[in-house]
Amino acid sequence: MRNTLTLTSELNPKTVWVTGASSGIGEAAATQWASKGARVILSSRKKDALEKVQSTWSPEAQNRSLVLPLDLAQADTLEAKVSEAIKWAGRIDIMVHCGGISQRSRAIDTDLTVDRRVMEIDYFGTVALTKALLPYFVQQQTGHFVVVTSLMGLFSSPLRSGYCGAKHALHGFFEALRAEHYDDGLKVTMVCPGFIRTRISLNAVVGDGSEQGTMDQKTGAGLSPATCAKRMIRAVERNKAQVLIGRFELVGAYLNRFAPGLMRRIVRKAAVT
Repeated sequence: MRNTLTLTSELNPKTVWVTGASSGIGEAAATQWASKGARVILSSRKKDALEKVQSTWSPEAQNRSLVLPLDLAQADTLEAKVSEAIKWAGRIDIMVHCGGISQRSRAIDTDLTVDRRVMEIDYFGTVALTKALLPYFVQQQTGHFVVVTSLMGLFSSPLRSGYCGAKHALHGFFEALRAEHYDDGLKVTMVCPGFIRTRISLNAVVGDGSEQGTMDQKTGAGLSPATCAKRMIRAVERNKAQVLIGRFELVGAYLNRFAPGLMRRIVRKAAVT
């Protein structure tokens, strides 16, 4: 008997659109959905990197996919990108918001332009793409937003003030959206990874806007993107409202909820990079 949780069938494959698909969690998620038979739209700023990801797939998966470069920092271009995606696919079933950047610097040392850049990409770009796609989901009376935030969307850590602010904002926006469009058949899954072995810390911006260029020790020792993507997809198939993905660091989310004073003391003394 076919598993009722399977996302796709040969007769009616789902269309999954993934931002941040050129590397890390986004690449792993796009690849795994493609292997499950989905039609996949790959997006990020880097067309060459997206094509490289696509080239590793089977010929059948490549034929079911579209490389659609976009820049989340250019919100006014995203309606046109949605139109292009709809024209190719006919419909979008799952929108995976995985694109974004991180930040590593003390608030006092971080120029406001850096905070604005992080917010523009991680929050406003994601919101703009969501609002551009939302009318189609409402018309379909179905659609699933999968939002890859972070444990930093649930609690905060030193050296990540701008990043935490953007991730907290995503939770606020999408929880409101979930309530507003429940009767339209929309679903939302908030994905909160901890330490995942990606380039996030290498690409993170510091106080003057330049890249950090170094790998955080805990990030380098984190779960693989493939493992994270597998757990994320399982949560989507089960229509989970929220999923935490990681190891020991997940304790922080529970401490923040049930013992916030203790969590604040731990965070103050934590050795973070």
